[in-house]
Amino acid sequence: MMVEKFGISQPVRRREDTRFLTGRGTYADDVNAAHQAFASFLRSDIPHGKIRAIATDTAANAPGVIGVFTGADLAAAGLGGQVPRALLPGFVPTPTPRPGLADTFVRHVGEPVAVVIAETRAQADDAAGLVERDIEALPAAIEISDATAPGAPVIWPAAPGNVCQEWTHGDREAADRAFAEAAHVTRLQLRNNRVVVNPMEVRTSLAEYDLKDERYTLTCSSQGVHYMHEVLCEQIFRIPGEKLRVRTHDVGGGFGVKEQPYPEDVAILFAARALGRPVKWTGSRSEHFLSDNQARDANIDAALALDEDGNFLAIRVIVDDAMGAYYAGHGPFISVRNMTNGLPLVYRTPIVDTTVRLVFTNTGSVGPYRGAGREQAALIVERLIDEAARETGRDPLELRRRNYIPPSAMPYETPAGRTYDSGEFEAVLDKAVETADWAGYPARRAASEATGKIRGRGLASCMECVGAVPFEGAILRFNAQNSLDLVVASQSQGQGHETSFVQVVADRLGLPFDVITLHQGDSDDVPIGLATIGSRSMIMTGSAIANTCDAVIEKGRALAAHLLEAAAADLELVDGGFRVAGTDRQIGLLEIAEKVRTLRAAPNDLPPGVPDSLDSEEEFRAADQYFPNGCHICEIEIDPETGKISVESYVAIDDVGTVVNPMIVHGQVHGGVVQGIGQALMENSAYDRAGQLLTGSFMDYPLPRARDIPDLVTDFHPVPSPANPLGVKGIGEAGMVGAIPAVMNAIADALATRGRTVDFDMPATPEKIWRALANG
Repeated sequence: MMVEKFGISQPVRRREDTRFLTGRGTYADDVNAAHQAFASFLRSDIPHGKIRAIATDTAANAPGVIGVFTGADLAAAGLGGQVPRALLPGFVPTPTPRPGLADTFVRHVGEPVAVVIAETRAQADDAAGLVERDIEALPAAIEISDATAPGAPVIWPAAPGNVCQEWTHGDREAADRAFAEAAHVTRLQLRNNRVVVNPMEVRTSLAEYDLKDERYTLTCSSQGVHYMHEVLCEQIFRIPGEKLRVRTHDVGGGFGVKEQPYPEDVAILFAARALGRPVKWTGSRSEHFLSDNQARDANIDAALALDEDGNFLAIRVIVDDAMGAYYAGHGPFISVRNMTNGLPLVYRTPIVDTTVRLVFTNTGSVGPYRGAGREQAALIVERLIDEAARETGRDPLELRRRNYIPPSAMPYETPAGRTYDSGEFEAVLDKAVETADWAGYPARRAASEATGKIRGRGLASCMECVGAVPFEGAILRFNAQNSLDLVVASQSQGQGHETSFVQVVADRLGLPFDVITLHQGDSDDVPIGLATIGSRSMIMTGSAIANTCDAVIEKGRALAAHLLEAAAADLELVDGGFRVAGTDRQIGLLEIAEKVRTLRAAPNDLPPGVPDSLDSEEEFRAADQYFPNGCHICEIEIDPETGKISVESYVAIDDVGTVVNPMIVHGQVHGGVVQGIGQALMENSAYDRAGQLLTGSFMDYPLPRARDIPDLVTDFHPVPSPANPLGVKGIGEAGMVGAIPAVMNAIADALATRGRTVDFDMPATPEKIWRALANG
């Protein structure tokens, strides 16, 4: 009964929510150290310049100040700069070492150039204003078009023309032939608008240095301690791994922006060692807007070739993708890897030709954000399909049905080089169409027209390529208090890991949910792994947990056979323990663990070959990525007098494989859909021609509110993946990936009723819609 209530596929309420809702969470800013000092940063106020001098004397003599450091100090200490990880064979990113403090050049507004350490935060802030910058202004390239124009200012000498990498994938010659012979070609120019990643909690970090052990400790808000630890040890401080401990407690949202260390982490670690004091930095929302990785910012030319029957022949995509002034940790791989792998979604398109140019600009770095290139693939393909249907007079449903990859084709090798392991794409579409009452749409459109509104409907059939990079581990430890610790390297930032991961253990071992506790966020303790990114946690960590449970079962079987004096082959796993088949003789796993602790005191009581503990540690490595998919349908209304868009209904049907906790998975889809609607309709990070961020606060940067979102209808069509022990596929980004193309297709559908087209970039603001209707 306990497993039935708390096992896999049960909507268990999140156990961590009580802690959060009653104010008992422990976030980075809740952590303090004895005798800590406080940091404040002086940042560049120009987008591009050569540092001539940073005058610190006045600040150093200000009340409470105990230290002021500049980039010259960090450079003299031999600190390195952060560079991206190498994830693709043959892809060697242009070196753009991102320093803790700028030393010779500044390359974007908000780049830190000095740090002040004082006894209080207020004293540090006041003194930072006394540091004097002497920076020679240089010409800057803000937009992609600026950076790639002839004679543009050069941001990095190693990247002439500011194109840091050009990546091609596919068959160019075959695509040329397909487009030349096509009965119809649809072409679109699209923009994936730049956005600010806005978790509820901005970054805070606490740096400590133990002089006796010559060891650093960094407590921070992160998406996983391993990647933070790897970059800081290997790239920045160049120290052995045992000389740094990284700790993360509760995290108030990540979405990709907290996956890597930032310059502030480097600077305060340096200061903690230099001063012999713990140093704490608490970032502001304004600093977050200016200095943390932003996202998207891509200009796209796309084309789809069809034969006379509507079969897809080829897709061609050319992308200019802004990287900002420095590569983010995984920035280069958003379009190069994630977008490219996602083409051509769920369709039998035999030829793909992709070109991605990565472009430096004098802006903050561009890094992963929920979707991280997968939403771009979906936007491209789904917008092309709807436009092709309009241009050729075909039904958009039937055009998709004609080109879906059938279940019988699985495993299916795509022209992007991925092998889909499972999927029932037409069945997902059918369920979405039925749930959305597709047949009743003409009546709803007529009702909208009767009130002077324009109604539109958009559909998106989406596919993501997620997970698999590169491995994750799990540890199970049995305690003396009849309890069990689960230790993982993945880091929850709101995903509910304390609940869903524990459900896996409860289900596999048959143990009570309440005796299992999740531990995470300590590089001294966690097993191998990377981070919570790319919708990979339940795939990779969940599978590692399943493998570790299997190891516990095998150890338990051997120990139970010894304790019950029975043959291991006669034992069956039931109710959290082992029973001798055909008898009532049994022993629970927790009882086995307790007896083994006693037996370990007398080693001769355990015969050779019998394990001396149930404690286990295993890992999971994936051979390929995983492929969650879905169909999203959105209906909108436009007020032609104002251009205001109202999202009237939204349906999302997703195949995420096995659904471990339906309540949590519904929540993940809801959150992603809301963020996708936000990007499509309102969010946009904008710089002026002088490189100043115009949207530097929530006064200028809107986020969707509850009033902007209809009641979301979400459901699942699970087709378990055969490629991992849980059958899961990933869920974290599905809502975002489906929402952006579904909303934009709905807008295009509405405008088409007035003979207008979407000839503007996202976001589809009321002004843009009004102008399209008035001037088209």
